[in-house]
Amino acid sequence: MRRVVITGIGAVTPVGNDIETMWNSLVNGKNGIDYIKSFDTEKLKVKVAAEVKDFDPTKYIEKKELRKTDLFCQYAIAAACQAVEDSGIIGTIEDEKLGVYVGSGTGGMHTFFTQCENMIAEKKISPFFIPMMIGNMAAGLIAIRFSAKGPCLPVVTACATSTHAVGEAFHAIKNGYADAIITGGAEAAITPLAIAGFSSCMALSTRNDPNSSSIPFDKRRDGFVMGEGAGILVLEEYEHAVARGAKIYAEVAGYGNTCDAHHVTAPDPEAAGAARCVEIALKEAGITDDDTLYINAHGTSTPANDKTETAAFKRALGEKAYDAYISSTKSMTGHMLGATGAVEAIVAALAVKNGIVPPTIGLEEPDPECDLNYVPNKAVEAPLTAAASTTFGFGGHNACIALKKVSE
Repeated sequence: MRRVVITGIGAVTPVGNDIETMWNSLVNGKNGIDYIKSFDTEKLKVKVAAEVKDFDPTKYIEKKELRKTDLFCQYAIAAACQAVEDSGIIGTIEDEKLGVYVGSGTGGMHTFFTQCENMIAEKKISPFFIPMMIGNMAAGLIAIRFSAKGPCLPVVTACATSTHAVGEAFHAIKNGYADAIITGGAEAAITPLAIAGFSSCMALSTRNDPNSSSIPFDKRRDGFVMGEGAGILVLEEYEHAVARGAKIYAEVAGYGNTCDAHHVTAPDPEAAGAARCVEIALKEAGITDDDTLYINAHGTSTPANDKTETAAFKRALGEKAYDAYISSTKSMTGHMLGATGAVEAIVAALAVKNGIVPPTIGLEEPDPECDLNYVPNKAVEAPLTAAASTTFGFGGHNACIALKKVSE
């Protein structure tokens, strides 16, 4: 089996629209959550979100093309351009050996909402409505941009989407179906319709305080805060990367994919599926008790997820769960839905490479049921040798990828 490494990364997030800004924000505990600026929230229960700020799509997309492209695709293209440039992969690989695995949990939600308004008010629909709305279009547009004619797969597993995308891309390269894959996820669902919908199913925090709405593993938590953006990685076969002198952030070494088969929105309280997912990823990666492990947790700040995820880590790791460094960067980025797994995979890779664990901010009153080391409020330095990132989605979807440090 072939080895797979990360050679390029790019991101558009609520705490920065490039990797350097995002990473520095997370390490320094910068909160990207604020009152919603993009529309009037007077009639909504929820008034806070983690919006992307100061995003300029014209850096990556021609102006005339913007009206044909939903915001989630704009985020995806921007992050992909960053990652591909960072990797230097173009020109070193055959088009047929380059793939794209990029997903979205909701697809073109902005387009769906605005076109529904137009239909009701004016009985008119844009001729670009369907290609702007469908969830595979980020993958399609990225493939077109970079002439990637290898395998192309848009994964849709709700909040687990982009962890599954990265994991499936890893296995595709490992098994010889491509030499490199541009992978990740994008989301732009901060609209009145989506906020109202998630609020109605009791998923969102109603505290409406930017500093205490997304507080993973804190006993005051009452729901997640919606975020948006994109995370894209370039995965590459190890020997191909070494031969061309590419820089390497980390090795993707394991991937777990299971289902609770329990409930459409609630996690299985026994955490059996989530624990098995972590076990599968760590076993494939060859991560042992001798490794110094960081886990970027799903850590949504919902009452059910955080205690269930804690139980999953204990089932998967046993007593070694207490030795792991664990944090939820959703305390700063909010929950980026289909983009969250890829962004958090990037964070896990940078943590291993740099030996720094970003914190879980806002963790002031720890829940007794969440008693692991969740790195409260301040980043710590640690000699990390391995990392994992977990995400769980509505429908019972569980995903985990495992990374290993690569020596220079």
